[in-house]
Amino acid sequence: MQISARGDYAVRAALSLAAAYPSLLSTQAISVEQDMPRKFLEAVLADLRRAGIVRAQRGAEGGYALARPPGEVTIGAVLRAVEGPLAGVRGMRPEETRYEGVAQHLPEFWVAVRAALRRVVDEVSLADLVGGRLPAHVRRLTTVPDAWEPR
Repeated sequence: MQISARGDYAVRAALSLAAAYPSLLSTQAISVEQDMPRKFLEAVLADLRRAGIVRAQRGAEGGYALARPPGEVTIGAVLRAVEGPLAGVRGMRPEETRYEGVAQHLPEFWVAVRAALRRVVDEVSLADLVGGRLPAHVRRLTTVPDAWEPR
């Protein structure tokens, strides 16, 4: 799985909003705190607003806030809001793939990859990350001997 700058910025901005919840934060405050370009951040926040993850308030005291409590917003929801589906195969959903011959069982594998990804991104909330409380099955993945090794 490749996380784009847009996805990374979206998660980091959502974490800032989660830490401040239910208060509003300005794009300037998030931009400075997370060291990200303000214009790019504004586009990311617009995607999150359209997805119903954040709400915006105009005015001198305006800014952005999470639309729901941080415990109800998963990392997967944030990523999908800015990236679209997370496990695609040549622009198709894994279950839509079809192969012949020796590759005929590949759709099952692609579906398993998607399920494994979901077990992480859809089971970790913003509140979990802000509080440093990863679910046990996710935390265990970080202790696998080669988890931190590049391949």
